[in-house]
Amino acid sequence: PGAAAVTPPREQPGAQDSAFISIQAFPALLDLPQDLEVSEVSCGSRHTAIVTRGGELYTWGWGKYGQLGHGDNTSSDQPRHVEYLAAEGLRAQEVVCGPWTTYVCVLEQEGEDR
Repeated sequence: PGAAAVTPPREQPGAQDSAFISIQAFPALLDLPQDLEVSEVSCGSRHTAIVTRGGELYTWGWGKYGQLGHGDNTSSDQPRHVEYLAAEGLRAQEVVCGPWTTYVCVLEQEGEDR
């Protein structure tokens, strides 16, 4: 009496996040446009983010909680540019990925009237 078994909830197969994201146990080369120079890198539990010297943010990996910053929950094996920052006149300076989150330190671009 007084003891209860707790069963963790199960995710339904194919529910919501149907994109397959490969998991690699070893470092792999990444194709980025040649004019991009990476200044910051951070890895979460299932996603990665980079900041370029030009202040752009690219993210990829598991996006179920919106941690990739693309305004959706889409996952991606390929780096995708986070358009929101440029649209708001912001430059990424630093990035830190948590387990299911991404924190970005941004600066307003000089010469912008906001």
